[in-house]
Amino acid sequence: MDAVVGAVVEIACDESGFSGTNLLHSTTPVITHASVDLGAGEAIGLITALRSGFRFSPHEFKSGQFLRGPGAGEALEWFLAALTGRAHVHLVDKEFFLVTRIVDLLLTEPSYAAGTRLTQDHRPAALALYRARRSAGSDWGVFLAAFVDLVRIKRRRPGRRTVERFFQARDALVRNGLGTQADAVLNGLSSTHVWAVLTRLDNDDRSIPPPLEPMLPALAETVLSWSGGQRQVLVIHDEQSALTADRLTRLQQVLANDGGPSAADADKAGALPAGVSPLAGLVMVDSRDDPRVQVADLLAGVARRLPAIINPALLQPLLSPTSLHDPEG
Repeated sequence: MDAVVGAVVEIACDESGFSGTNLLHSTTPVITHASVDLGAGEAIGLITALRSGFRFSPHEFKSGQFLRGPGAGEALEWFLAALTGRAHVHLVDKEFFLVTRIVDLLLTEPSYAAGTRLTQDHRPAALALYRARRSAGSDWGVFLAAFVDLVRIKRRRPGRRTVERFFQARDALVRNGLGTQADAVLNGLSSTHVWAVLTRLDNDDRSIPPPLEPMLPALAETVLSWSGGQRQVLVIHDEQSALTADRLTRLQQVLANDGGPSAADADKAGALPAGVSPLAGLVMVDSRDDPRVQVADLLAGVARRLPAIINPALLQPLLSPTSLHDPEG
């Protein structure tokens, strides 16, 4: 945690659907990262009101139990309405995340800003490739699996056969004729650039974010949403192994350089000073000890399941417009 500069908002966060680097074979196709700016007393009040009439653990309130309870639809509508204006949900489609990794790592210069609104100019390429999957058949799954094998960082030194399999899978997609935009993305993949990125990864170049780690762009987007260039954000987060001190420090620096106000806007009233990161710091807690995190956990679970018993329109105001998914999906 850095010293806070100016206005600060404290938010509590949790996720649902996180499966580590198991992005292709998980039973949960999306991750939701939820955040709330409630005080502890407000969070306790929400949980107490929801628990009335239900029998749940006194320590934690889980969405799976809640959604199976009697009167869940009515309670969910009340819960989501109570959080309007006090919560954000950032959604990550795991398959789309992999496509953005292909673009952000292998077509451009890798960075900790990748996969966030700070790299929106790369999003059209990722969307074009992702939407073309419908006409790719089984070759699409082979291509994504080859990419996952390619960038697993536990491997020592990039294997030539692994790189060959990736480009063979790429070539199979090109032969399918996926469309002008998608084919341009695939043909833009250069073996020279791929080898350079893999070599940096295997040399433990920590300026490149972990390739298969969706929690970092999710956290970055959460911070940017709450900051708005006007205030710093202090994050209270459930224990999460992906958010290491080194990664958070690098993310903090990237957001200071790229995610804060521009030099032209830094002097405007209420704006963060130039060079100040919107991420003030992150404190990890056990969710059982923090009712605010419990509320975030419940919201993340509800948003991930998107059950038919609620009106999806109620959730829409809480969803981040820069969620990492196809906006037309």
